[in-house]
Amino acid sequence: MRGPRRRLPALPALLWLALAPLPAATGTGAGAGPAARAELRVRVRLPGGQVTEESLQADSRSDCISLELRTADGALVTLTADFRQEVKIFRALILGELERGQSQFQALCFVTRLHRNEIIPSESMAKLRQKNPRTVRQAEEVRGLEHLSMDVAVNFSKGAQLSSHIHNVCAEAKEAIYTREEDVKFWLEKGVDGSMFEVLPQTSDLPDLQRCKLCADRWKPCICSYSLSIEWYPCMLKYCKSRDAGGKVSSYKCGIRSCQKGYTFDYYVPQKQLCLWDEET
Repeated sequence: MRGPRRRLPALPALLWLALAPLPAATGTGAGAGPAARAELRVRVRLPGGQVTEESLQADSRSDCISLELRTADGALVTLTADFRQEVKIFRALILGELERGQSQFQALCFVTRLHRNEIIPSESMAKLRQKNPRTVRQAEEVRGLEHLSMDVAVNFSKGAQLSSHIHNVCAEAKEAIYTREEDVKFWLEKGVDGSMFEVLPQTSDLPDLQRCKLCADRWKPCICSYSLSIEWYPCMLKYCKSRDAGGKVSSYKCGIRSCQKGYTFDYYVPQKQLCLWDEET
């Protein structure tokens, strides 16, 4: 039986901004340029009806977006999109079970390739304002569940060569940073140093390797599964049309479309003790 839940540190207080592009530049001082950084918080509904707050941050100068939410079981999930390096970083801080020998929390990082049109550009995100901040939002589009086999480990000390954000985002997960061989091939073609990657044991290497949910021995290696869901994020820009005095039609950005997407990550662990949640699914 699982022990009582403990809460992770509270999300930082954020500035209320907008879900519609700002018509004017924002900044401090005279002559400030277009908005470079923005932070906003939205209320979203989790599966089962629970409402949680989700924070989003955008920095158009570093071309990066970060999103954070607390799941129904108390885990803190962060998604960082590094557009410049074409890298997505998922981090999960999972509450541990002290009565079963675990630490206060367990950290995982999953690093994958960022594809175009997965999420709106950082420049657009930095221009969003919040309307009706007490509204509980649900995604307009549910995108299909993605099941990923994370068969490669990433060396934390060298990870900054892949994305500078790995150093900060994955600091608590130094020994648990995972990616996929197919994504590694893409990054190697871009010139990333291959010495930061190490292929993990697979079932073909260890015939006795089981999924953790089927493994009876808590100290044996196994294949762990962890699932997370990004319940609400701006995935597309909306465009409206206008007509000038001469009758010429033009389009302009007039809002966003929101999406929800779930992920399941499979990865090797040296002992089932690092994957106790998997026995419950």
